[in-house]
Amino acid sequence: MPPRAPYIVPALKKHTATVIMAHGLGDSGAGWMALAQNWRRRGMFDEVAFIFPNAPMIPITVNFGMSMPGWYDISKLGRDLDFEESIRSQDEPGVLRSRDYFNTLIKEQIDQGIKPSRIVLGGFSQGGAISLFAGITNKEKLGGVFGLSCYLLLSDRIKNYIPEDWPNKKTPFFMGHGLEDDMVKYDFGKKSADLLQEMGLEDVKFNSYPDLGHSADPAEIEDLEKFLNKAIPPEEASAGL
Repeated sequence: MPPRAPYIVPALKKHTATVIMAHGLGDSGAGWMALAQNWRRRGMFDEVAFIFPNAPMIPITVNFGMSMPGWYDISKLGRDLDFEESIRSQDEPGVLRSRDYFNTLIKEQIDQGIKPSRIVLGGFSQGGAISLFAGITNKEKLGGVFGLSCYLLLSDRIKNYIPEDWPNKKTPFFMGHGLEDDMVKYDFGKKSADLLQEMGLEDVKFNSYPDLGHSADPAEIEDLEKFLNKAIPPEEASAGL
C-alpha cells in the first residue's frame, strides 16, 4: 500500500528551500508538524517549506506481524541487540523501497525549481535511519542530512548504493542521540556516526544529550536549528548584501 500524501507547511516568503522530515515507526507526519509550527511562530525559516511524509502501513515483525506505519520492517529491537546483529536482520527491500520514495520527494522539489543544495533530508528514529541512507546514496548534492535517535542502515553494503562520483561526500550530516535511549541504543548512533566518517564522509557532527531517552529535547532542537541555519541560510537576506 503506497504512503498517504505528505503533510506540507508552505514557505511564508519566496520558497527557496525545503526540509523533508521523516517520522519514526508507528507515527505519522503530523507527529512532527509542531516543530515547523514552532519555528513559524518564532519567525524562523520563512523561506523554507517543510514536508512531513507519511509511512505506508506495513506488517512489522516486532509488532507480532501487525501492520503499522513504517519505512521498513523491523524484526529485532531493544537493548539486548548488538550492532552487528541488527545489520544482519535489516529489511533491505523495504529500505530500498523507502529510499526510492524519498528520492521521488526530492525530485519533485527540484522539478519545482528548488536547488538540490537547498534541500535538507532528515528524520527521527526509523525516519532518521532512512534519511541517512537516502542522503548518502542520493545522486544529487543535498544541502544537508540529519538523523535524530537513529542508526546507519545496511552499513555492511551501503557502498554498493553510493553513486560513483559520491555527490554527498562533503554534505554536512548532523546526528543527535540521547544517552538514555532504550529503544535505539546510544551506542548504535555513535557507531553509525563513526562508520560514516570511516567511509569518507567529510562533515559529520554527532551530539550526545544526557538524560534524554528515545525522543527529542529543547537542546537537541536548538542544535538542529543551528544546523539548518547553516545548511540553508536565508537567500533573500544574503541577496540584499
